[in-house]
Amino acid sequence: MWRPGFPYLERIPARLIGLHGRVCVYSYVHRGTPEKPGFVLGLDRGGACRGIAYRVAAADRGPTIAYLREREQVTSVYLETSRRITLATVPPRDVTALVFPGRPQHPQYAGRLNLEHQAHLVRQGHGRSGANLDYVLSTIAEIEAQGCHDAGLHAMRSGLEAGMRFT
Repeated sequence: MWRPGFPYLERIPARLIGLHGRVCVYSYVHRGTPEKPGFVLGLDRGGACRGIAYRVAAADRGPTIAYLREREQVTSVYLETSRRITLATVPPRDVTALVFPGRPQHPQYAGRLNLEHQAHLVRQGHGRSGANLDYVLSTIAEIEAQGCHDAGLHAMRSGLEAGMRFT
């Protein structure tokens, strides 16, 4: 949401039904390594989520998809698929969007972990794209800027601030 990495024409708040955002993926490349994984967001089955949809120029479609595949599919933990989303326009408008839900059968899919283990992974994680802690804090700042609250991310931030240690 906060670092798309490609040129776009519009950035529009949107809602996706059938998937929800949750920190549920071990990061082995961008925010961690296989030896010291990070912990990042994924779209998980069920529920709904609010986020950002990016509209790209027709000429940029191919290069943008190639970029996203290279970035998101480096270990194939995500499934590339198209889903209907609702743009928060007036009036609201349904469009098809490219999304990358997590694959529950993939070894990097962590599912639900206790808060202390999450904090441990975030603290240790550092990969190609930087520190896992920076990723978590930037993500929280972005969702707050959208007027949203994510209970899991906010609890993780509280745990990190309280200095939780994994035992």
